[in-house]
Amino acid sequence: MAAVIHPQYLQLLRSNFPPKPPPPPPPPPLLCLTSLSLLNVKPHHGNLFCFSSKAQSLPKYPKLLSPLDSSLILDEPSSTHELFRLLFAKFSSLLQLSVQCGDTELARAVHACILKFEEDSHMRNALITAYLKLGLSQDAYKVFMGLSCPDVVSYTALIRGFAKLNREDEAVRLFMKMMTAGVEPNEYSFVAILTACLKCLELELGLQVHALVIKTGHLDSVFVVNNLMGLYVKFDGFESVIKLFDEMPQRDIASWNIVILSMVKELMYDKAFDMFRSMRCDDGFRFDYFTVSTILTACAGSNTLLQGQEVHAHVIKIGLDTNLSVSNALIGFYTKRGTMKDVETLFERMPVRDVVTWTEMITAYMEFGMVDLALETFEKMPEKNSVSYNALLAGFCKNSEGLKALKLFIKMVEEGLELTDFSLTSIVNACSLLMGLKISKQIHGFCIKFGFGSNVCIEAALLDMCTRCGRMTDAEKMFEKWPSDQDNSVVCTSMVCGYARNGQPHDAISLFCRSLKNVDEVALTSVLGVCGTLGFYQIGEGIHSQAIKIGFMFDSGVLNSIISMYAKCGNMNGATKVFNSMPIKDVVSWNALISSHLLHRQGDKALAVWSRMLEAGTKPDAITLILVISAYRHTNSNIVDDCRKLFTSMKTKYDIEPTSEHYAAFIGVLGKWVPLEEAEQLVNKMPFEPDISVWRALLDSCRIHLNTTIGKRVAKQIVAMEPQDPSTYILVSNLYSASGRWHCSNMVREDMQAKGFRKHPARSWIIQDKKLHSFYARDKSHPQSKDIYSELEVLILECLKAGYVPDTSFVLHEVEEHQKKDFLYYHSAKLAVTYKLLVSKSREPIQIVKNILLCGDCHTFLKHVSIVTKRKIVVRDASGFHYFSDGICSCRDCW
Repeated sequence: MAAVIHPQYLQLLRSNFPPKPPPPPPPPPLLCLTSLSLLNVKPHHGNLFCFSSKAQSLPKYPKLLSPLDSSLILDEPSSTHELFRLLFAKFSSLLQLSVQCGDTELARAVHACILKFEEDSHMRNALITAYLKLGLSQDAYKVFMGLSCPDVVSYTALIRGFAKLNREDEAVRLFMKMMTAGVEPNEYSFVAILTACLKCLELELGLQVHALVIKTGHLDSVFVVNNLMGLYVKFDGFESVIKLFDEMPQRDIASWNIVILSMVKELMYDKAFDMFRSMRCDDGFRFDYFTVSTILTACAGSNTLLQGQEVHAHVIKIGLDTNLSVSNALIGFYTKRGTMKDVETLFERMPVRDVVTWTEMITAYMEFGMVDLALETFEKMPEKNSVSYNALLAGFCKNSEGLKALKLFIKMVEEGLELTDFSLTSIVNACSLLMGLKISKQIHGFCIKFGFGSNVCIEAALLDMCTRCGRMTDAEKMFEKWPSDQDNSVVCTSMVCGYARNGQPHDAISLFCRSLKNVDEVALTSVLGVCGTLGFYQIGEGIHSQAIKIGFMFDSGVLNSIISMYAKCGNMNGATKVFNSMPIKDVVSWNALISSHLLHRQGDKALAVWSRMLEAGTKPDAITLILVISAYRHTNSNIVDDCRKLFTSMKTKYDIEPTSEHYAAFIGVLGKWVPLEEAEQLVNKMPFEPDISVWRALLDSCRIHLNTTIGKRVAKQIVAMEPQDPSTYILVSNLYSASGRWHCSNMVREDMQAKGFRKHPARSWIIQDKKLHSFYARDKSHPQSKDIYSELEVLILECLKAGYVPDTSFVLHEVEEHQKKDFLYYHSAKLAVTYKLLVSKSREPIQIVKNILLCGDCHTFLKHVSIVTKRKIVVRDASGFHYFSDGICSCRDCW
C-alpha cells in the first residue's frame, strides 16, 4: 500500500489515524510509520496523511506542489535506511512548501511530526533553516537548544539566520560557542559570521575571522574570500582587498565586482576602468548589472561622458540594455554627465519601469533645475514609496524651493508616511534655506520629540540650520555638547561658516585656528572668505600655508578661494601666482582671476585673462560673461563697441541667453562711456521686464552723469517695484536728499522701516597688529578716541591749507550748514585713516576697508591726506579698490 500526502488543506498529518495494528515484535521506531500522530491539529486542515492507492488533487497550492506530486508517494521501503531517506525527503519538501507559502502552522506541524522520531541532525537542521526563513528565530533557537550534539550545519544555519535578522551580537556569540565546543567552521560558517561582522561594523572581529580562515585553510574558497573583501571594502581597507584578490586561485564575477567597487569607493576611477577591461579580456567574464552600475558610477565621478557611452555601447551589444537595473543605472549616469534629452530618451525606450525608474527621473529633472517637470513626474508615478518622496524633498532643497519642501514634508507627516534620516535632514536643510527663526525652532522641536535628535547626521544638520537662521547661541550650545567620541569636522565647519555668515569674523578665525585638525575644505574656503572680506592679509597668508600642510593644494575650490582672498587683501601678485600654479584651471578659476582684476579696476588686464581663457579652450559660463562685460567699464580707453559685439553675440557664439545681470553689466558700461539716453533706450527695448538690478545700474549711471531728470524717472520705477533690500531704499532716499527733497527722502526711509528693513551703518576698519579696529561715523567707542579726534582736527587743518574744501552736499540730513561740516569731518573713513597714521610707521602704506561706497567728500579728503602726509592710501569700498598717491586716485574720480 502506498501513502499519499494530501496538502489540500495545509496540514502535515491528519488528526485521526486508522487504529493501530496489534503490536508486532518491537521494531525500530523508524519503521512505525502508522504510529505517527499529531496533537492539536485544527479541524479545518482535514486529513494530510491518507492511506490510499490514489493521489488526490492539491487545489490550494497547485503551482507550488505540482512538481512534487510524483515524489509524495511512499512506496513500501526496502530497508530502514531507505524509509528514513524517504521520510526526510518528504519532510524537507513540506518545510520548503511552508517557507514558500509563509505557512508557519505547516512548519510547526512538521516539527511536531519530527519529534516522534529519534533525534536526527539532518531533519532538525532543515527545521532550523525553515523557521529562520519564516522569521521564527525563537522557534529555531529552541530546536537548536534541543539538539544533544549540534553539528557545523546547525551552528551555521542559526548564525546565518541571526545575521540576516539583524541580531548580529547573538550571531557572534553563537560562533564563539561553536568554536568553544570544538566544532570546526566550514566555508558557509565563515560567510555567515563575516556577514554579521559587516552588519555590526566589527572590523577587529573580522580580522580575527580572517586569521582563522587562513589557519583552517579556507582561503581557497571563492565565497569566503569574496566576503572578506566585502568586509574590507566597508572599512576602507583597499590594500587588503587588492591583496586578497591578487592571491585568489579562482575568481567569480562577484570577486571582480567587489574589487571594482573598492576602487570606485576610493575614487580610483582610472584603475576601476582598467580592472573592468581586464575582467572582460583576461578572464573572459560576462559582466552583470552590478558591474555596469558600479562602472557607471566611476564614469559619473570622473566626469567622463565618453567612457560612460562606451559602457552603454557594450551593454547594448551583450543585450543587458533591457535589464531594469542597468537602465536605471544609465539614467543615473546621464543625469550627472549627460543631458536631460539623453535621460528622457532612455526613459521612453524602457519597456518596463519600476518605482526606482520613476524616482531616478524625479532626481534627473531636479538636477537640471526642471522643478515643475519633476513634480509632474511625481504625480504620474503609478506607485510611490518613501524614497520617491525623499527624492522630491531633496530636489526642492537643491533648487532653493524651501517653501515647497516644507509643504511636502507637512503632507508626508499628515499622511503617516515613513520618515527616514534622509527626510529629516532634507527638511532641516529646507529651514536653512528659508532662514526663518520660528519655523526652524518648530522643526528642531519635531526632530527631538520623535527621537531623531540623537542621530549624529540630523544633529549636525540642525546645528547648521541654527547658524543659518541667526540662532548662533543655540548652535554654540549644541557644539559644546557634541560627543567627544564623534567626529566633529562637519560641525566645526558649520560653526566656522556660521560665525562668518553672522558677522562674527573673529570667532570664525579663532575657531578655525583651534580646530585645524578637524576642518575640511569647506571650512577652509569659508575662513579664507572671511579673511578676504576683512582684508586680513596676514591670517589669510597663514591659512594658505596651512592648506599646503594639510594637503588641500590640489582642491580647485580651495585654490579659487585663495585667489579671491589675496585679491581682496590687495595682493594681486599673490592671486596671479596662485592661479598660474594651478595644475587644472576650471571656469571658476578663470572667473576668480577676472573678478580679481575687476576689483582693482584693471579692465584691460581682465580682458587679457579673458583672451587667455578662450585660447585655453575653457568654455565660459553666464558668470564669466557678466564679469567680462563689466571689465569694459574699467578699460583705459573707450572700446564700448567691442563690448556691444560681445553682448549681442552671447547666444550665437556661447549659447548663453542674456539675463538681467548681463543687461545690468552692459548698462553700467554704457553709463560710463556713452550718453545716458542710450542706456535708457536699451532698458526700454529689453525683451523681458527689467528687474531691479537693471534699474539700479541705470540709476548709478545717473549719479555719475549727475543727471537728475532721468534719475527721478528711474527712482520712481524702483520704488514702484517695492524692492526687497534696504540698499535700494537708501539709494532712492539719498537721491531725494541730494536734490533737497527732504520730505520725500524721509517718506522713503519711513517706508523702509515699516517693512522691517534695516540700514547697515557705514563702517570703516583697519588691521593693526593682527587686530581689527572698526569705526563708525562720529564714533567715540575706541580706547584711543581722544587722541584720534585731536589728530584728526590737525589733519583737517593741514588738508584745508592744501586746498581741501568740504562738500556738504554729501550730508544727507536736513541740518544747518555748520552742522553739515561736523557730520563730514567725522565720517568713519576719516577716523580710520587718522588712527592708522597715529599707530603705523612713516612711509608705510595705509590700508582701509569700508563696507559701503566711499562718499565724495571722503574721497577728496583722502587725496589731500596723501599729499600732506606723503603716504600711499589704499581703500577698498563696495565698488573696488582706490589707490591714493600724491593727490590722485586710481579710480579717476569715477566709482
